[in-house]
Amino acid sequence: MKHIFTTLLALAITIVGKTQPISENLATTEARYFPFEKTVYYSLGDKTIPLKVVQYGPGNDIVCINLHDNEFTSVQAARSVLELKGGTMIRIENNAQRVVRFRLRGVIYGFDPNRIFSRTGIEQTLKENGRTSPQAIDEVEKFARRLLQLIPETVSCVIALHNNTEEAFSVKSYLPGGDRQKDAKEVYADENQDVDDIVFTTDLTLFEKMSALGFNSILQDNENVKKDGSMSVYYGEQNRRYIKIETQHGRTGQYQEMLEKLMDFLLSRKQPATETPDGIN
Repeated sequence: MKHIFTTLLALAITIVGKTQPISENLATTEARYFPFEKTVYYSLGDKTIPLKVVQYGPGNDIVCINLHDNEFTSVQAARSVLELKGGTMIRIENNAQRVVRFRLRGVIYGFDPNRIFSRTGIEQTLKENGRTSPQAIDEVEKFARRLLQLIPETVSCVIALHNNTEEAFSVKSYLPGGDRQKDAKEVYADENQDVDDIVFTTDLTLFEKMSALGFNSILQDNENVKKDGSMSVYYGEQNRRYIKIETQHGRTGQYQEMLEKLMDFLLSRKQPATETPDGIN
């Protein structure tokens, strides 16, 4: 009888959108949202690309997106945070590779999936990865549109999940003299933070909040930033709230702390929705 009661209790918790371990003292166990996952399969040339959409609990107008399948630390940290805070995560599955490669009419092409949100960006990233053609540009543009369709127009904030390597990309890149200096409207560099751990946003309020918390922060210059087809440029042009979190590979604890603080701020300013966001289809 005790076993049956425990099983029914676990089932009931899952049905209402949360799940938690069964213990002698449930009050001391932190509840976690149960993830609901679906996969959208997209055909690009001869390649089938799985797009994973995972929702944790009821929708709360926040979507995390992972475009580079080799950036594991960000995904691991995001799972831990979303289990507690709720939200949606979208991932491109690409055999743990950054560059997506496909064959079209017998020719192999490759592109960085964070450079495909304008035709100019698509052409540039195809060239950088071997070759381009009008047909390939058209096909990648269709893929980008499908990816964006998974992000509802009603979303209050898009959070991009990224990782980097030792000083290959850091807050120094945006300081005076850095190769990305012109992309930044404002920069906050904290001497107590690793230079590789950064947030990069299109939104002044988020820049001010994250910098006040002591995180290296960059505010994108939405008008003058290099038009390279990246998601930050796309959302900056639309005046929509976007923020990217980056840490070095392996710094899961740091990533989790940054994402938790961001989520706490976003959720404090908006009541969670009670239904799955429209557009996740």
